[in-house]
Amino acid sequence: MINIRNVRKSYDGRSYAVDNLTMTMNEKEVFGLVGTNGAGKSTLLRMMAGVLRTDEGEILIDSQPVYDNPAVKKDVFFIPDDMYFFPTATGGDMAAYYAGVYPESFSLDRFNFLMENFHLDRSKKIAAYSKGMKKQLSIILGICSGTKYLLCDETFDGLDPVMRQAAKSLFARDMEDRGLTPILTSHNLRELEDICDHVGLLHQGGVLLDRDLNDMKLSVCKIQCVFNNEEDRKATEEGLDILIKSNQGRVYNYTVNKSREDIEEHFKNVDTLLFEVLPLTLEEIFISETEVVGYDIKKIIEG
Repeated sequence: MINIRNVRKSYDGRSYAVDNLTMTMNEKEVFGLVGTNGAGKSTLLRMMAGVLRTDEGEILIDSQPVYDNPAVKKDVFFIPDDMYFFPTATGGDMAAYYAGVYPESFSLDRFNFLMENFHLDRSKKIAAYSKGMKKQLSIILGICSGTKYLLCDETFDGLDPVMRQAAKSLFARDMEDRGLTPILTSHNLRELEDICDHVGLLHQGGVLLDRDLNDMKLSVCKIQCVFNNEEDRKATEEGLDILIKSNQGRVYNYTVNKSREDIEEHFKNVDTLLFEVLPLTLEEIFISETEVVGYDIKKIIEG
């Protein structure tokens, strides 16, 4: 388990990239970190990996602080968005390097097997790899490290659909076989929706949401309806816990913080010409929650 408690991090001493953030990541779950640009996702991952020290608060991995703690770091592999490789290294050179970093858990046999199956030449210099090939190599190195926790920044960026599915399958297999806990960030929310058990939504260094994905999707819904008259509409809107409201003529759309069952109960005595409850995608939840705190496309475009 990873416990993040009241963590703050500033690079300039004035503003905070991560600001009083508290979050828990359970074992054997895929945790998705999503957020607005500059929300602090990459900074948080670097602190979780022990690359950066927190200014305030603490990050505990299995009840132990991670920073400057080799005993804990042996259980963590960090794949940054742009992973560093030695300038003249081959894939095989990097495998040998990480086999030295993780001597108890790195599997060279599995590395060679996966490189062959991903059609990557382990003797070819990485400088000649494409962006997608470098991302594949970084995922293979992370999987073969055998660590308990795998921290992946922009996990699927640069991968084609086949390779994205292959990476997801590797994560799923290692979760089943050895209890791997992946923590993933991505701007592609559709990708995370397919694989994540739990999602944390960050904005301006803090947490907007930290919930089980299925519970989240069940508790935030979209309503489309047409009322018979204005009196019914105004009365119905009271107590509806509306996050977003819009209308085109008489057709009203609401994003509300209620379950389908609660919505249907709320509307059961309302005479409507049209009434439909729709589940939200993770992307729609992201948009609705960030609009509430002012991260609104209309404000961005119109100023």
